[in-house]
Amino acid sequence: MSDSTLPPAAVRSTAPHAGVTPSRQRAVWLLLALAALSVLLTGLGASVGSTGFDSVLRLADDPLAARIVWDIRLPRSLGAWLAGALLGLAGAVAQGLFRNPLADPFLLGSASGASLGVALAMALFGVAPATVWLAKLGLTGAAFVGAVLAVLLTLQLARGVQHTLRLLLAGVIVGVVLGAVKDLITLAAPDIIPSMQGFNLGSAGFIGWASCVLMAAAWCVCAAAAWVFSRALDGLSLGEATATSLGLPLAPMRLALVAVLALATGTAVAQTGLIAFVGLAAPHLVRSMAKVTHAWLVLLASLMGGVLLMGADVLARWVIAPQELPVGVLTAVLGGGYLLWLMHRRTGQGGVL
Repeated sequence: MSDSTLPPAAVRSTAPHAGVTPSRQRAVWLLLALAALSVLLTGLGASVGSTGFDSVLRLADDPLAARIVWDIRLPRSLGAWLAGALLGLAGAVAQGLFRNPLADPFLLGSASGASLGVALAMALFGVAPATVWLAKLGLTGAAFVGAVLAVLLTLQLARGVQHTLRLLLAGVIVGVVLGAVKDLITLAAPDIIPSMQGFNLGSAGFIGWASCVLMAAAWCVCAAAAWVFSRALDGLSLGEATATSLGLPLAPMRLALVAVLALATGTAVAQTGLIAFVGLAAPHLVRSMAKVTHAWLVLLASLMGGVLLMGADVLARWVIAPQELPVGVLTAVLGGGYLLWLMHRRTGQGGVL
């Protein structure tokens, strides 16, 4: 196989003396910009709330103001960033694994499986306080198992990942069926209806420091695994035959990437509920700014997802303050509008999404 058969990103990654390419420079600048935006939004998130900037100004003198900032606003802002980072990473992995830019954790059924797992856990064990470590681990474990089973069911119905249209159709079917089962469980256990309603709308309002630590640990594991298997994603982007000719063990790598996808999605969904379009839009935004291999894409998409969700959470608290909007509704409106614009633009240029 000659370099002419490889995409430009792959050629640059295999050149021994290519130096710092323009794409690499753009990736570095994008990384720095996203890091700066994350810091800026964290400070803004600590200042936005029902009491406004007053709590920040009285932080040193008022114990109540200090508690509002340190125990409510900061963990909420950081938790929103971590959940968005997990969804952005999961979106990049899904799109690379299934070789389709429309793939995201929701379309493949993993989010519906995770929500079904959470509904089952709530119905069987009751709605526990969000600050209890055991309850959080239980919800995250149930969401993880549900996400894994949903993805495996999608792969089984689609008979692998060779046929993209069949894969996406299987994901939609699995998502609808599992969503219906979740609704039946909710109706059978009416005590969990208020919690499940908030879960379906999506919110970062109940995230505490324990949830932040849990999501940070999951993000570290998923980011490390996605980086290790990024070469497999690069190979799959060239086609299965090419990936096989490169000597990549596709079967175990796919299994590991499915586990990464399920863990990232399950952890985020368990803490914040169903938040749409972050996992789908984040990789698209990164690819529109820098053409990079998956080793960079999974990291940049993760940072982009964190910035998107944290920004949406700040906006949800600010638009109708002192009340707030469900952040999942806001991301659906903004993300859906962005994708409609992108589809219109690409269609007008004669391209595809």
